[in-house]
Amino acid sequence: MSVVLWILGITCVTLLGSWYTKRYNRSDLLIAMYVTFILVSQILAVKISEFDLGFGSFYAPSGILVFSITFLLTDIVNEKFGRKETHRMVFIAFITQVIMVAFFWLGDSLRPAPFWTMQDTWSEIFGFVPRVTVASWVSFLVSENLDAYIFSWFKKRTGGRHLWARNVFSSLPSLAIDTFIFIPLAFWGVASLWPLIMGQVLLKWLVGFINIPFMYINKSVLVSKNCMAQR
Repeated sequence: MSVVLWILGITCVTLLGSWYTKRYNRSDLLIAMYVTFILVSQILAVKISEFDLGFGSFYAPSGILVFSITFLLTDIVNEKFGRKETHRMVFIAFITQVIMVAFFWLGDSLRPAPFWTMQDTWSEIFGFVPRVTVASWVSFLVSENLDAYIFSWFKKRTGGRHLWARNVFSSLPSLAIDTFIFIPLAFWGVASLWPLIMGQVLLKWLVGFINIPFMYINKSVLVSKNCMAQR
């Protein structure tokens, strides 16, 4: 059921972003979605979840499904507006992460009210978010910008053909590199690293392949004629 909801979520969110982009020829909604997914995925990453794929169970941070969609969003922006706009989007998301960590630290440092008994729980969960976020900064800047470069390179090499190839071969290596950087930095001394690395790489690659039809659907929206006249 959760997988069905996730697929429906991808469809609704990305199609809305692509329709808005086509309607107004602007990337701001896609950037807003991208930033939101990045921040939410870092909070969800505090929880390690079990994913049963039928042929085996794998373990990964809960934010993996949300984070993996960000690569689809970067590819959509890259396809429509080019690599420079994609790098700008990545930079904006990075700045918001820095701001989030600063305010989480401020909130955690405030003295709790004497009748509020959840300080330990709060600190245990949200106190770990800055470590996850800092780990994400490193992996994020490397993997997201690498994805943008590879996507743009494939597009030039193929003359704009073979959308599936640049979508897959930009996302899969970038997702793997992101995992090999992020997991050790975020969970060293907290959890067993290799099961998390293997689980996250497998799940991210699975999402990367699932993203292919969504990339084509969103491309069709971006190049379709406006269904509403400009006012």
